Amino acid sequence: MAEAEPKKILMVDDDVALLRIVREALTSCLRCEVDTSPKPEYGFELALKKHYDLLIFDFSMPMIDGAMLFFLIGKVYNHAQPPRIVPPLLLISGKADEDRAQDLLKEPGVRGLIAKPFSMNRLMEKAKECVPGIEALP
Repeated sequence: MAEAEPKKILMVDDDVALLRIVREALTSCLRCEVDTSPKPEYGFELALKKHYDLLIFDFSMPMIDGAMLFFLIGKVYNHAQPPRIVPPLLLISGKADEDRAQDLLKEPGVRGLIAKPFSMNRLMEKAKECVPGIEALP
């Protein structure tokens, strides 16, 4: 049987150092490809061009926050022909206790909110919950 395609993850966070650390951690432990962008508008373009199994967005970014980005991607996907399925979203936030962050967890597709600073293990556990079939590397 052919090996399954690696799962694809898109991470958008204005903290470039964090992007690098998370990409290293995820790709070294899970069979996945991780695209990262510090700019929400570029992340949006990537989400339109490619198919992802999981989105990881920073909740608070200048201009477009992670929630808005997810909403915009959902709008475009829903109006595509044929409609595209919006991947699950994990939000990461330095302000996880904010009411708005908590409200977002009730939105369809939002699978979790991870407070910064977080451990990579916690992030990987959440990623595995969100993406059935993502494999741990031996």
